[in-house]
Amino acid sequence: MARGSKRLGQYIEERGIETEVVTLDSSTRTSQMAADSLGCEVAQIAKSIVFTGDGPVVVVISGDKRVDPKKLSEHLGWKAKIADADAVRNGTGYVIGGVPPFAHEPGVAVLLDSSLARFDDVWAAAGTPHSVMRLRVSDLAKDVGGGFVDLAK
Repeated sequence: MARGSKRLGQYIEERGIETEVVTLDSSTRTSQMAADSLGCEVAQIAKSIVFTGDGPVVVVISGDKRVDPKKLSEHLGWKAKIADADAVRNGTGYVIGGVPPFAHEPGVAVLLDSSLARFDDVWAAAGTPHSVMRLRVSDLAKDVGGGFVDLAK
């Protein structure tokens, strides 16, 4: 098991987060690929987008939305830019397509976009580009803390 996946499993167990982890034959590198594999709407995919600047930030947003860099930078108080593959791996401990909404390397901030609040459950990456987990949005918000922020275009 990869280091990040092991950390994710421990994190879920320690916090008692109820989830269903599914390993898929096809990649979940994009929200559409994950939705197609799961047979759900792309909006029900909680994608984790990593940004850098003054530090790594993960924005968790509905699969049918895009992060507005201006809104994000205004919220953070510094200019955020999308992370490249190395920055994603080094900052979170996961590869693109496998970044979960929590259990990252220390020092990573997580923001939840308000687009997620319309759902009871969402599917998020579970540590690898081939695994996803079902999460209650209320559990996700409780775990991440800080409530929802409007960051979508």
